[in-house]
Amino acid sequence: MLTGSDLLSKVKDLGDVSKSDLVRSCGYVSEKKDGGERLNFTAFYEALLEAKGINFTTGGAAIGKGGRKLSYIAKVQGNGNLLIGKAYTAMLNLEAGDEFEIKLGKKAIRLIPTGAAAEHSEAAEAVEE
Repeated sequence: MLTGSDLLSKVKDLGDVSKSDLVRSCGYVSEKKDGGERLNFTAFYEALLEAKGINFTTGGAAIGKGGRKLSYIAKVQGNGNLLIGKAYTAMLNLEAGDEFEIKLGKKAIRLIPTGAAAEHSEAAEAVEE
């Protein structure tokens, strides 16, 4: 089973192939009791995410305090503030002082990185490629 940069290179080299062929080509295959082939998609995608710098050794999205699972839901507080939370900013490697341009849609808010946050975003995109 390929991991790390070898996995990323293989995925890039294979290009536009079916997901089954991709998993098989990267070695994420095991044998069933009846002798058939089992494709291990979960292990493949976990290895791919880890190769891209997303570590799941803490149990998935359990980055919050006390190992709580992140809900990916935010509530407007009583004072009108919308709090994102440290666990989410840590996942994006954001630092104190990073700035964002706020774009309001009909039912959505988009945060566009500016300054240092944009540099972090560009660096993360470069790693993904």
